[in-house]
Amino acid sequence: MASFEARTATAPGRITLILSGDCDLTVRDKLTVALLDAVSRSTTIFVDVGGVGFLDSTGVHALVTAHHAALARSSRLYVINATGAVAAVLDLTGLGTLLQAPADERHHA
Repeated sequence: MASFEARTATAPGRITLILSGDCDLTVRDKLTVALLDAVSRSTTIFVDVGGVGFLDSTGVHALVTAHHAALARSSRLYVINATGAVAAVLDLTGLGTLLQAPADERHHA
């Protein structure tokens, strides 16, 4: 099991939450708090999952919760840099499409 870490990078008008490790039941609360904190601080939130090796249903639930919180604030939350099994889970659940960043933002976040 890879150790979970959530780091934040800020830029004008946006926050990027950089996740690494496994997003599973053992880190559910830490993940949800990190996501909701980012949502509370910006109107544009990028969640970089490039360093995530495993994403289970609790990780998916945390992303959905953060997405709804962002919508309630008229904000947007995007997931970027998903690969491998994480990308497969996001695509299977529909989150890959729902939380996809606009084409012009995917490489600048």
